Amino acid sequence: MGQRKNSSAPPRLCVKLFVTNRRYLFLTVFVAGMCTLALEFTTSRMLQTVYGTSNIVWANVIGLVLFFLTMGYFIGGRLADKRPYPHTFYALVTWAGFSGIFFLLLMSVVLKTAAAAMAAVNVGAIASSLVAVVFALAVPITLLGCISPFAIRLAVQNVAEAGRVSGRIYAISTWGSLLGTYLPVLLVIPLAGSRLTALIFGGILLLVGLGGLWQTQARTRIASLLLPIVLLPVALAWTSGGIKAYDGQIFETESAYNYIQVVRQGDCNYLLLNEGQAYHSFYCDGGAVPRVSVWSIMLAAPYFNAAPVEVNRVAVIGLAAGTIPKQYTQVFGPIPIDGIELDGAIVQAGIDYFALTDPNINLIVGDGRYELNQLPHRYDVITIDAYKVPYIPWHLTTQEFFEEVRDRLTETGVVAMNVGRAPEDRSLIDAMTATLLTVYPTVHAIDVPGSLNTILVATMQPTTAQNMERNFAQLDQSVDPLLRAAVETAVTNQVPTNPSDIIFTDERAPVETIIDSLVLRYLLQEGVGGLPGLE
Repeated sequence: MGQRKNSSAPPRLCVKLFVTNRRYLFLTVFVAGMCTLALEFTTSRMLQTVYGTSNIVWANVIGLVLFFLTMGYFIGGRLADKRPYPHTFYALVTWAGFSGIFFLLLMSVVLKTAAAAMAAVNVGAIASSLVAVVFALAVPITLLGCISPFAIRLAVQNVAEAGRVSGRIYAISTWGSLLGTYLPVLLVIPLAGSRLTALIFGGILLLVGLGGLWQTQARTRIASLLLPIVLLPVALAWTSGGIKAYDGQIFETESAYNYIQVVRQGDCNYLLLNEGQAYHSFYCDGGAVPRVSVWSIMLAAPYFNAAPVEVNRVAVIGLAAGTIPKQYTQVFGPIPIDGIELDGAIVQAGIDYFALTDPNINLIVGDGRYELNQLPHRYDVITIDAYKVPYIPWHLTTQEFFEEVRDRLTETGVVAMNVGRAPEDRSLIDAMTATLLTVYPTVHAIDVPGSLNTILVATMQPTTAQNMERNFAQLDQSVDPLLRAAVETAVTNQVPTNPSDIIFTDERAPVETIIDSLVLRYLLQEGVGGLPGLE
C-alpha cells in the first residue's frame, strides 16, 4: 500500500530539483507565450503568400489559435493532475517546439502546391486557408496551450500561494506574448522571411524544452543533443530555395506587408505579390509598353472632360513598381507625379528592376489615404491601383475617402481606379459606383479587354461619354501612340453603370462580404476550372 501511495506523487528528488529551478520554469512560460504569438503571425504571413491579405485569413488564424489553445488548456490541466512531473512538462515544451517546425514545414510544402494552382486559377480563400491553418497549427498550438496550466500545477506548492503564483505565470506568459506580437512582425519576418522565422521561434522553444529535460531527466540527455542535429539538415533544406517556383524569377523577398517577386519573361520584368496571380507592374527593355493594359487605359481618364484637356500634376495611390507614373511621364512629359506606396520594399524593387528613377516622380512610402491628405497639391488626375487579388483595402473604398480625394482634385480633376469583377457578377463595381456617385456628379466604367478588370472614372464636373468620343476624334496625329490607343480603347469599351443600393462608409464597408459572395457564386456556377484573377 505504501508503494502505491508513493507512485501517485512526484518523486521527492524531482520536486526538490524543480523547486530550485523555478526561474527556469518562468523562463519557459515566457518563451512559450512568445512563440505562441510568433507562430500565429508566421502562419498568417505564410498563408498571405498564396491567399493575399484579408480579414478572412486573419479570422481563420485567430479563431483556430483560440480554439486550439482552449483544447490545450483542458488537456494540460488534466495531464498535470495525472502526471505532475517536471520531465513531462518539458517533454510537452520540446514536442511543441518540434511540431512548430515540423508542421509549418509541411504547410510550406502544401502552400507551394497551392501557389502553383493559384497561379493558374483563382479559387476562394476561405476553405483552403482554413484547412492549411488547421494543418499547421493544431498540434503545436494545442501543446503550447498545455504549458500554462501545467506550469501552475508544478509551481504551486501549497494552496495559500495558488492565486499569487497563477497570476505571476499568466503575467509572464502575457509579457512573452507581447514580445511575440511585435518581434516577428517588425523585425524577424522582414529580415529573415517567414520560413526562417518559424525555424527561429520553433527552435528557441525546442531548445528551452530540451534544456528542461536535461535538468530533470538524465536519460534524455543524449536525445537532447541528438534531436537538434537530426533537425538541422531538414531545416536547412526547408529554408533554402525560393518560396515559390516561377520560371524566370530573378528576385524574391518578404517585407512586413508582402511576399514580393520579380519575374522576367522575354524582354520584360513583371512584379508579382503574395498570391502571384496578377502582375502589379511591368517594365520592358527600352521602355516599350503594350498599347492596351489596365495601366494604359488610365491615361484616358481626363479625356472624359470637355476639350481642351490638360494634365499638369498627377497622384498615384498604389504606386507598386511605377508603371502608371512612368506611362503618364511618357505621354504627358516630365510633369510632377506623387507616387504613394505602402510597402517600401516594393518601391526599392521598382528602383532596382523597373527603372523607377524618373526625377519627376516623387516616391512616397506610406498608407495611400493618410499620405494623400498630407500633400499640399491639387491634381488633375488621381489614380488608385491599390487593390490586390481578390481583396481590396476597405478604407480606400468609402464615401469619406472619396471626399478626401475630391478635396485634392482641381476643378476639372478626375479620379480613376482599377476594380475587379467576375464574368457575370458586377456587384463590387455597382457598389463602388454608388459610393462614388455620392461624392461626384458623374461616374464612367471601362471594361479592360481580355481581363476581369474595370476602370471606374469619377469626374469633378458633369461629363458625358460623348466627350471622350469627341476628344478621340480631335487627337493630334503627333500624340504618343500609347495615348491614342488608350483613348480608343476607352471609347470602344465603355459600359453602362448600374449603381446598387450599397454605399461604403467608414462606419460600414462590407467589401470582403461582397467579394466572398462574388467568388463563391462563380465557383458554384462554373466550378473551380478557372476563376480568372481579380486585380
